[in-house]
Amino acid sequence: MAEPQVKGARADASPLKAVKGMNDVVPPESARWEWLEEKLRALMLRYGYTNVRTPIVEPTALFVRGLGEVTDIVEKEMYSFVDSMNGDSLTLRPEATAGIVRAVVEHNVLYSGPLRIWTLGPMFRHERPQKGRYRQFHQLDVEALGFAGPDVDAEMILMCRALWRDLGLVEGRDVRLELNSLGQTAERNAHRDALIAHFERHAGTLDADAQRRLRSNPLRILDNKNPAMQTLIEDAPKLIDFLGEGSLAHLCAVRAALDAAGLEYRINPRLVRGMDYYNLTVFEWTTERLGSQGTVCGGGRYDLLIEQLGGKPAPAVGFALGLERLLHLLDEAGVVPAPPAPVAYAIVPSEAALPVALVTIEALRAAGVSVLMHAATRDGPGSMKAQFKRADASGAQFALIFGEAEMAQSQVAVKALRDAAAVQVLRPLADPQTWATELLNA
Repeated sequence: MAEPQVKGARADASPLKAVKGMNDVVPPESARWEWLEEKLRALMLRYGYTNVRTPIVEPTALFVRGLGEVTDIVEKEMYSFVDSMNGDSLTLRPEATAGIVRAVVEHNVLYSGPLRIWTLGPMFRHERPQKGRYRQFHQLDVEALGFAGPDVDAEMILMCRALWRDLGLVEGRDVRLELNSLGQTAERNAHRDALIAHFERHAGTLDADAQRRLRSNPLRILDNKNPAMQTLIEDAPKLIDFLGEGSLAHLCAVRAALDAAGLEYRINPRLVRGMDYYNLTVFEWTTERLGSQGTVCGGGRYDLLIEQLGGKPAPAVGFALGLERLLHLLDEAGVVPAPPAPVAYAIVPSEAALPVALVTIEALRAAGVSVLMHAATRDGPGSMKAQFKRADASGAQFALIFGEAEMAQSQVAVKALRDAAAVQVLRPLADPQTWATELLNA
């Protein structure tokens, strides 16, 4: 007699795979992610930045209005769809700043004064996957809202330097800083007119992408990587020549702070950012270790975006860095974090010892000792020899042995696993907290 089919079940039990460019992070690789995320959170705490969390799905209009209609992201990289329930056009967030500003405006967060915030999570861009560049990727995004001065610009750049040092990277060797100013609206408009005139005089040299951007967003032509256009781009008018006194003073103040901190940098007059909302300071941390994917971190000032998205005018500055690309850089630089390991591994050779072992282990965990307990598989708990091999492979400092002889004396044997000459010592089961400190301070 045939087995009844569960309603809705499918006969096809072949394994499914993740969407191309959207990657799983499984052990042991996930341990490196946790290590990096802990470094990031500790950095934010040191600099006084607090966490914010926004949805990964936003109205499509947010990014069209915030990033600019003729940016690469809006034109061809966004995952957008129509909500079948109400017909709304929605988008998986391609970056975090616009959503953060939307939340700040919606909840009137700046009513109480300026704010330093950060977020960490997945972003989505529909592009060809390659190493360090994926359809789902993860970013740290750091924003300072309501601050107008160059001091916070410099602080953010120095925060990045502090992160590189925390991670074991060296500025000048593994990462380098590039700096520029995009000035203010009137200065960019004058520069824009000069750019259009320059490129129109050489219209025959422009590739299709540059021709398309000539009238809509000529500044983006400066970021064109076509080798045939590099001489033309190099000869184009430079925005820094159009900056007024105020913009130059802001840039000089940022430079003075970085100089005082001993941070080397390069002024790159061709440095632009991929979104339209930037003004004044822009910066990128780049590396030569990742080939063409050389930008590790980028950011700058965006004083008009809050008003542009419906809020009261307020200055702002921020930066973002991609975790996948940063992890690749750490690989290339030879930075290998120590794998996480428990303090102790509990060896439980029989089911009879399990109740007492669990009570003891829970008491140790409550006292702050990380303990990994050996658990039975479908083949049973395994021999003492097999459990010791697991204990050693776990990286634990100690083995806790709940053997029959120890149980008979209401004791547990503690053995140091990283010292070949170490001998087992017995500790009382009755009060594990009395010897928990001994394990923690070893």
